[in-house]
Amino acid sequence: MNKAKGRWPKPGPDGGVEDVTLLILEWLGEQGIDAMLRIDAERMREGLPAWTFVAGGGGPLPEGLRADGASVAECMGKALCRLREAGTDVPF
Repeated sequence: MNKAKGRWPKPGPDGGVEDVTLLILEWLGEQGIDAMLRIDAERMREGLPAWTFVAGGGGPLPEGLRADGASVAECMGKALCRLREAGTDVPF
């Protein structure tokens, strides 16, 4: 694991996973894991979960994974659970 670069914020009482999502994506990249977060406007119009997180492509996560949610918080919450189940312990 790389040394912390002092950029991790201290979440406040109103903060959640959506406040550190970009930092999580950056951390995954530093670990050699390709990752992205996407919003699908068509799915949003249809009332379906519009946020999608996808990760994989190497590093400690050779097989891909996907998580969908109706909000960034829901999507990233599911993504963090799946990452941990796959053996990638994200420091959040």
